[in-house]
Amino acid sequence: MSKISLIVGLGNPGTEYAQTRHNAGFWFVEQLADQYHITLKKDPKFHGYTGRGQIEGHDVRLLIPTTFMNRSGQSVVPFSKFYQILPESILIAHDELDMDPGVIRLKTGGGHGGHNGLRDIVPHIGPNFHRLRIGIGHPGSKDRVSGHVLGKAPQSEQSLMDDAIHHALSKLRLLVDGQISQAMNQINAYKPN
Repeated sequence: MSKISLIVGLGNPGTEYAQTRHNAGFWFVEQLADQYHITLKKDPKFHGYTGRGQIEGHDVRLLIPTTFMNRSGQSVVPFSKFYQILPESILIAHDELDMDPGVIRLKTGGGHGGHNGLRDIVPHIGPNFHRLRIGIGHPGSKDRVSGHVLGKAPQSEQSLMDDAIHHALSKLRLLVDGQISQAMNQINAYKPN
């Protein structure tokens, strides 16, 4: 099984979006970079913040696109192609409307599921990358989705999401070792307190 050598966090750039639910993927990569002392530097060539460092003894690259969510492919596609990173070695962390806050799931392959960030990536690299889906909950009706994803979660929900992200971070060794199915079992078994 392929080892994860690129971890991407999806979101929207700018301070006005930093704390919004749509940026859950950013939070994951930012906390990961912090935990492993990896510096993220602005890299205009790839429209993102990029970093490289050792995670549990493995050389791993990090990427946070600075494009808006629906243009994520403009960053992820050239970056992965330049460094010749196969989709099977890519983990993309993103928010997930169809799961409650505090629920986190690791999944391999599949469609974009209506997620605008994935919608811009899948046609270019194919579906065979890994996704870390971070539940943000659904507002109940379609016409409220935009305000929901671009809104800030109440503290009770934010705590649940933070705990779920923390749990996934504790399973990074399995991911970078290529033990994807074990990582999936342990991440997907997580139950919010």
